[in-house]
Amino acid sequence: MWHLLGRLVLLALATCVVRGDDGFLTEPPDYIKQCKIADKNFVNCSTQSIQQLFDKLNDGIPGLNSIKSFDPFHLNRIRISQGNSNAINLKVELANVKIIGFGHTHVMESLVFKTDYSWKTTFTLPVMKLQGNYSLFGRILLIPLNGRGQVFLDADNLTVTMHTKTRLYEKGGFTFYNVTSCRVDFKMDGLKSYFSNLFNGNKQLEDSTNKFFNDNWRMLADALYTVITQTIEDIMLDILKKIFHFIPANYFVGDIPTPEQLYGKAKAKSKPK
Repeated sequence: MWHLLGRLVLLALATCVVRGDDGFLTEPPDYIKQCKIADKNFVNCSTQSIQQLFDKLNDGIPGLNSIKSFDPFHLNRIRISQGNSNAINLKVELANVKIIGFGHTHVMESLVFKTDYSWKTTFTLPVMKLQGNYSLFGRILLIPLNGRGQVFLDADNLTVTMHTKTRLYEKGGFTFYNVTSCRVDFKMDGLKSYFSNLFNGNKQLEDSTNKFFNDNWRMLADALYTVITQTIEDIMLDILKKIFHFIPANYFVGDIPTPEQLYGKAKAKSKPK
């Protein structure tokens, strides 16, 4: 009897820290380090805080049920057209995409800008693996490509710089980040790849082309730059939107202004559209 009552009390205490129809934390969690942007060591403090947040994502954030899996992460579809030179002209579509590696994110620096509370975050991924279904039409270095099949990409030591735009809003007496856009750039130390059925069953030509791609991985990385950046952007935008609608910005930045203080009363909005 007492054991059952104890469990009910713990459940009630856990429930009371999440409030509202869309659910948000009303008490600061122990996996976030609160920082003050006015402090001279803010960047170091913020970097540690965001690292702790990424580490917690591996186990799952209690109460945040909208993120089903962080590593691996799943995307339904990515469509890209890229034609940045005479040598590269591609139309790529990926479906049923699984990405492995974000569970080992290492945050190198987390900057928050006082003018608009946008962010610049630099992080590394020792490995990022992508697999899924592809359809591809176009050319790389004058090699005509037209195929559908399975794709496997294995990128080594990615260093990612992420620029995130936000809009502050108020909810339940707290200030929240509405993450509106995410743009990334990256560099890597290597890229292994395999495309099945590149030439509709011509196995000899498929094998020689895959070998060429792996021998000339930098060229392939340039050709797939938009594919890789959009994959990372889609993952991070989805994750960040869900996290920062759930966790008040006050728990990350203790001296963050209210929307009205930052934008003025006329431009402040209570909720994001």
